[in-house]
Amino acid sequence: MNAPLTPLNNQQIIDTIVTFLREIGLEVLLERHEGDSFLPGIRIKSGGLSIDPDQVLYPGDLLHEAGHLATLPYAVRCELDGELPDIDLHRGAELMSLAWSYAACLKLEMPPQVVFHADGYKGDADHLIRNFEDGIYIGLPMLQYQQMAYDENNAASLNVKPVPYMQDWICMKEELSEVND
Repeated sequence: MNAPLTPLNNQQIIDTIVTFLREIGLEVLLERHEGDSFLPGIRIKSGGLSIDPDQVLYPGDLLHEAGHLATLPYAVRCELDGELPDIDLHRGAELMSLAWSYAACLKLEMPPQVVFHADGYKGDADHLIRNFEDGIYIGLPMLQYQQMAYDENNAASLNVKPVPYMQDWICMKEELSEVND
């Protein structure tokens, strides 16, 4: 079972994640939030994340939400504000964000339980972790389509490292039409 994080651990994890997100090119604002948001302390604002560290319950949720943004083309990402619309493109981003956030945990040398905590993922966090640890990467076909990560066969043919290594942390496709092709 996942042990709760202490406030000090929470702040250290938030700092590490914010640094990483800024390094890969996502906009991150640290600011106080008034009122509710889809996750405590986390909002999508102008294609980036607005974070109120004092309200964040699970710092790994930052990576998962960042995964939604990072896997979308810039033309889509920069228009997002508030909640993600319930459309096919964002449903696919949900799956990509699972694999993306798992890879980010490994890159940041954090246990996957930071993202896949017991109070999220409709009780299936441990199942998701086991799948990833067994090499079953939910969302990988779409990450390949976005040219962000590759399975072993495609990675070998491209002479790159396979998932969980990410070729690009941010979707480099610029136009929505490239996603619909």
